Amino acid sequence: MPEFDWRSPEAYSRVQNADLTGLAWECLRRNPEYRKHYCSLPNPLNGAPAEFRKKWGLTFRG
Repeated sequence: MPEFDWRSPEAYSRVQNADLTGLAWECLRRNPEYRKHYCSLPNPLNGAPAEFRKKWGLTFRG
């Protein structure tokens, strides 16, 4: 996950016109506990385990 400066106005450009899902994602990705958990996954690009998805309330569209 890329680092970002939450104090910078540019960090909020993605949420200015975001729908509810987009806003929820922005809040989640800025959560330090989520970021730490995500980084601990063995291979997050191959899909997140059920335990991870359940803990963070994630569902994915098919």
